[in-house]
Amino acid sequence: MTKILGISAYYHDSAATLVVDGNIVAAVQEERFSRIKHDPAFPAQAIKYCLSHASCLLDELDAIVFYDKPMLKFERLLETYLATAPRGFLSFLRAMPIWLKEKLYLKAVLRQECRQLIHQQRAILNSTSVAVEKKKQKKPPVPTLLFCEHHQSHAASAYYPSPFDEAVVLCLDGVGEWATSSAWHGKGANLSPLWELQFPHSLGLLYSAFTYYCGFKVNSGEYKLMGLAPYGEPKYVDLIYQHLIEVKDDGSFQLNMDYFDYPAGETMTNSKFAALFGGPPNDTNAQVSQKEMDLARSIQVVTEDIVLKIAGYAQRETGCKNLCLAGGVALNCVANGRILRAAIFDNIWIQPAAGDAGGSLGAAMLAWHQYFEQARLTSNAGQDAMHGAYLGPRFCNQAVVHCLQQQGLEYREYDWSTLYARIAKLMSEGNVIGWFQGRMEFGPRALGNRSIIGDPRSPKMQSIMNLKIKQRESFRPFAPAVLAEDVSEYFVLNVPSPYMLLVADVQAALLIDNTDKETLFGLEKLKQLRSHLPAITHIDNSARVQTVHAQSNPEFYALIEAFKQLTGCGVVINTSFNVRGEPPVCSPQDAIRCFLATDMDYLVMNNIVLDKSLMPLELIRAAKTLSFELD
Repeated sequence: MTKILGISAYYHDSAATLVVDGNIVAAVQEERFSRIKHDPAFPAQAIKYCLSHASCLLDELDAIVFYDKPMLKFERLLETYLATAPRGFLSFLRAMPIWLKEKLYLKAVLRQECRQLIHQQRAILNSTSVAVEKKKQKKPPVPTLLFCEHHQSHAASAYYPSPFDEAVVLCLDGVGEWATSSAWHGKGANLSPLWELQFPHSLGLLYSAFTYYCGFKVNSGEYKLMGLAPYGEPKYVDLIYQHLIEVKDDGSFQLNMDYFDYPAGETMTNSKFAALFGGPPNDTNAQVSQKEMDLARSIQVVTEDIVLKIAGYAQRETGCKNLCLAGGVALNCVANGRILRAAIFDNIWIQPAAGDAGGSLGAAMLAWHQYFEQARLTSNAGQDAMHGAYLGPRFCNQAVVHCLQQQGLEYREYDWSTLYARIAKLMSEGNVIGWFQGRMEFGPRALGNRSIIGDPRSPKMQSIMNLKIKQRESFRPFAPAVLAEDVSEYFVLNVPSPYMLLVADVQAALLIDNTDKETLFGLEKLKQLRSHLPAITHIDNSARVQTVHAQSNPEFYALIEAFKQLTGCGVVINTSFNVRGEPPVCSPQDAIRCFLATDMDYLVMNNIVLDKSLMPLELIRAAKTLSFELD
């Protein structure tokens, strides 16, 4: 039995993945344990979970694989600073101590971290009677330590778990070592590079530059920019093409670096960029104006156009009928929807943890197929190997009840046969539900196990959930979770979308005709009903769709099915179980704290239900105060 641990760390979204004989056994981000959003630290807690889930000791692993090559990244930093000197001197001074102390000696740092984990595991083991013989054994070395290139890890995360025997793989992100965009050809167990574009010419960093300029945080605010885009007009598209980027027919591109500061500076853009767009960057957390909406729409249009050209060229170059996607840009579900509608490929599969967290999975899978030279077997019935992305911790009723009793909280345990109908009834009455079930999702999307859910038919539900529950910007759309067999009834979509990574239009039959009504602009558009499912219909009549399948998530499927039986609607709102500034909840403790700190009405953990109206007021006040202080 071959056990491989993949690790991503030290940039953002650190994570760990355990692969056993080619099967993805466990995968989780460190942020879910540390409660630090996008935590870049060494994923010690994530590793502990993966090992404990498989009842495995770290020194029993056959290999530990890191998701990029730090020496190549250091080479890129040095060359960039030299090329931009003396302009990047302050940034250089800040970056070098970190590299000279830790990152440059990453192999030694990783070995030290792993030895600490081995000592901790042995201390626990040696405290039990079964460990008497193991005490006498010689101290084993740290398992074999391997390194992959960043985009190689992304490509492996997209291809190897996919349901395809052969595919072209596109990796589009900010930057790895040097690569910013790359194409690969996967066939059987082989994964070969086709071409790459290199730093500083990056589609991901171009999008992040506009994210920064519009007042959102880089590496976490890009999805806000994508959500803001439909409120604007593509007024700046020509300006972007004229001054910022040159794009060829094959999708390759070159940025005009005169407008950007990110290679070695303190910010993403510079004064020339600001002059081009008529003013300084928007302040963080400031109100967005029509200008930011138009900028968001414009860069979204440009991004989609480039992605389509790259995809088209990759298909012509390889003749492949299947496409796999990974890298941060692959989380742009609007662009993914454009690729699907363009019918460039017969089939598309997107890694649900497309960002750096998924690099841990790709690194482990790459080692299995290339270092250990193991064959690749695609799963039966065209299913992928991600197990629905439900790869994190699960908590039994005993653990849930223990947490509730510690805090003195009243609860009711339902029979599973009546639970779904009861929760469906509560949703139909306008209640917002915290839904905590099974194994936690891997990746940024809530897929029905760490979710906040509600009735999509309610005209008020989007504003209620945005402002009172999620405590976030009012313009942000919510995603629908729909029974897989019903997806074409509600959306212009005829393929599965289990990971909420495709945007599709709401069916015309569900839309409300507003042609004879007042024309609204900007955020005023939120006031207008657009469909009979207003809470999940974005202002361009689109939705980010999750198809729910009985095989991969029977509990969530049964709930939506009960809601359909009661209301005739096979769709619910699904958003991640967290508030602004925090990662999604992991444990019952996290769920209870989030429930008490927001205006959620009910919390369901397994078949245990909490009613907010029965919670002690002093606990609610304390939780809300703590949440406000943390934010």
